[in-house]
Order: sequence, then structure tokens, then C-alpha cells
Amino acid sequence: MSLPMVMLGGVPLLLAAGSVSQSITPLGGPEIIRLSGGVGVPMTHWQRSAISLSASGWMPPGLDGLDYTQPLELRCTKHLSIVSTSTSFVITGTPRPDFAPWALALVGKEWVETPVVLTGSDAEVTPVPGASAYQVCWMPVFIVSAKRPQGDMDPSSNAHGWQINCEEL
Repeated sequence: MSLPMVMLGGVPLLLAAGSVSQSITPLGGPEIIRLSGGVGVPMTHWQRSAISLSASGWMPPGLDGLDYTQPLELRCTKHLSIVSTSTSFVITGTPRPDFAPWALALVGKEWVETPVVLTGSDAEVTPVPGASAYQVCWMPVFIVSAKRPQGDMDPSSNAHGWQINCEEL
């Protein structure tokens, strides 16, 4: 089974552009609001993600033809996951349509594969005898806004470094 490539706006980021490092950082989310007596109350108005991609290869990534004034689809390969003692999960966000979510069961000290059925965002894992925990993993898809990638080139080694920062819409 071959792994998919990171894709932005339908453009696959080929290995010649470098092995893509991916960072997903939460934006928004719970903030502590202080009441008049100083008591903190967590409040959440919204939650999204900031995603950073970077690499260095012998070719640039080929992203200069994208229309950065429009939303772009970003298909990541960085796994997101949920662990529970239950076999029922709710996946947050959107999994890649070209690479199905997968599940693991912790039996003793070893994680073993087990089937998972996805219905919408609900994931149901097949129970494994002796399992003490289960994990569902997926590769996410985001609709993002991004600016053109920043880049550099080192002619002595013919290396093209690049980085692009995105925010989930």
C-alpha cells in the first residue's frame, strides 16, 4: 500500500520538491474569560487550524500557478487520531477521500490493526479480544487560505527550500 502525497489546490507535492514537513496548530478554541471575582471560565467561540508545509529538494514545489485569492483544498498526510477504550468514535474534521481512516487495537503492549467502518463522521471499530484501548487514525483534508510560498535556492547544492503557511477557513 503506497501512501498518498500532500496536495494543495490539486497539485501533488512531489518528492523532487523535498519530503514535506507538516505542522498543524490550533487556532481559536478555548480561552479563559475572567469574571469580576477573578474566577476563570473557559469559553469557545470557534476552532480552526493553521497548517505549515515546508521542504527542500532539487526542484521547487510547482505551486506558483495556484489562485491564492480563492479557497484551496489541502490534503495532508500528517495523521490525526483519537484513542479510547470504546469502539465507537466521532472523527473531527474531514478525512482524505483517497485514503481511508484505519484503526488499531492495543493488545498487551502491541498495537494491532483492526477493521473500522466509517458512516459520515462516526467510526465503529471491530472489537479485538483482550484489547485495552483502540485508536482511529486519518489523514485530514482542509479548505484553506494561503499566500504564495516563500522560497530560497542554494546554487552550490542546487537545493530549493520552500515554506507555505495556510489557515483553515
